[in-house]
Amino acid sequence: MDMEHQSVGCTGGAESVLGIQPNSSITIAYHPLFGPHNDLSLLEIDEKLIPDILQQRVTIRGQPDEDAVLCTQSKTYAVKFVGTSNSVFLIPPSDKAMQECNEKDDKSIPVASVIKVAPGSIELVEVAPKIDKLKILLSQNPFSFDDASNMDISDEREKMNTGLYKWDDLVDKVQASNEELRSGLRALSAVEIDGYWRILDDKYMDMILNMLLHDAILNDWSLNALNEDEVLGALETDGFPRNIAMHCFQVYGSKVQVRVGGSCVWRLEERCICVHFAREILKRGKMKMETFMAEWIRKVPDGMHASFDMLEGEVLTEKLGIETLVYYFSVSSLPSTPAERFSILFRERPKWEWKDLQPYVRDLRVPGLSAEALLLKYTRRSQPTVDAEPVFSAR
Repeated sequence: MDMEHQSVGCTGGAESVLGIQPNSSITIAYHPLFGPHNDLSLLEIDEKLIPDILQQRVTIRGQPDEDAVLCTQSKTYAVKFVGTSNSVFLIPPSDKAMQECNEKDDKSIPVASVIKVAPGSIELVEVAPKIDKLKILLSQNPFSFDDASNMDISDEREKMNTGLYKWDDLVDKVQASNEELRSGLRALSAVEIDGYWRILDDKYMDMILNMLLHDAILNDWSLNALNEDEVLGALETDGFPRNIAMHCFQVYGSKVQVRVGGSCVWRLEERCICVHFAREILKRGKMKMETFMAEWIRKVPDGMHASFDMLEGEVLTEKLGIETLVYYFSVSSLPSTPAERFSILFRERPKWEWKDLQPYVRDLRVPGLSAEALLLKYTRRSQPTVDAEPVFSAR
């Protein structure tokens, strides 16, 4: 292509370039508005993202001290600038005057007007959402019994909403797509209260669950067939807000039947209930296995059976002489970024057998990397003998 510095009688826009054939050429010239135009950038995208871009279903998210990400409704992409040594010309569409000029003289030689020489382009790379920040934000002000007692004092709460976040606040502060953000809220068992997303204080959750179990005994309710309206009514009478009581159902139970008129029947999930009581017991610290199991079995409701297998990814054990100690170490408390996750795991134990490590890494998700690739990147695998279990240590 030839670059003309002088003005040309009739010039064309991007349409002039789109129609050229292979092995042919076109004259290009400086556009009257040629310049650096720092507000214009080239964006290289996958074809599957074109509808989202054209229909404005994407957003740029991030705080001033963070690298920006682009979010669709379901995925998050890192925004990276990639420089190039080649000259990349940006040619805008034809304006009306140019089109009229070309129509009057259709025999004129087409000339494309360059408005900017781009030094590179922006690439989008799919990345994992930064959900850890969501947990940090919601942990600032968990919902407690005091909050429940003061729910009617809405004006005062509005003035003192430090550490409280509405949906739009979370969208602004957390680098994640809307779907990923909702998934993160579900994973944290968060609930919307008066427009703010909250996690419930552990003591408050323990209180409402114990009250539900107490009401079930008093009313001779089956834990496998709890009538939603009856249970919510009883918990409201006990002083718990209806939406919080419903949240308890969603955290610890599952819907088994929808009756005519909209009333539902719920079942409390055995594993959820048993894990809850195990966590409460182990908050006191390390315990002898026999002592823990005896207290745990005593705590769980009649009809439910506590099994140590339920605590996979929730507790660890260690040997102290002939004794086995058990202590709380939940995957839910670990960061979601692989580097930080593996760093904490290897500080906890220098070496891990696969059966112990697997529950703490199977939830890690990095676009473009398989589970095997993550292990290869962050761990060293050793196997003393062919029959021995593989052991993983820090790389």
